[in-house]
Amino acid sequence: MTDPSIEQAIAHVEEQLSVVFGRARTVWKEAAAQIHPELNPAGYKLLATLVRLGSTNAHVLAELFDMDKSVVSRQVRMLEEVGLVESRPDERDGRVRVLVPTAEAVERVTAVRARNQSRLHAVLRERTAGELELFAEMLGVLSQA
Repeated sequence: MTDPSIEQAIAHVEEQLSVVFGRARTVWKEAAAQIHPELNPAGYKLLATLVRLGSTNAHVLAELFDMDKSVVSRQVRMLEEVGLVESRPDERDGRVRVLVPTAEAVERVTAVRARNQSRLHAVLRERTAGELELFAEMLGVLSQA
């Protein structure tokens, strides 16, 4: 029989994860609006990933986010229209298009990330190194579930 206190603690973890995921959605929505007023959270995640990777194609982005290719295509088209992404022929295979963030996109995403990281660091600095290591370990456990 499972210890009731363990079940209660797990329920508390589930509740807090729900709060964290809700907050993440809010942060992505705010970040998208800071990049461009027409950008939605999915577009922001694609753009931020493209900035992190430097370049890739829409197929890779669709696989990374388990998104339908048509959704990615619409988001990429919008990002191109507002000047945040350029589509170029792949140097190795001209039939394939490579997506590259513009300098403006890199600048805007970098600024948004810096603000978000600053808020996160301000909260986490109040914890001990041991607490942070345990937290990181538990996140690792959850990411494997």
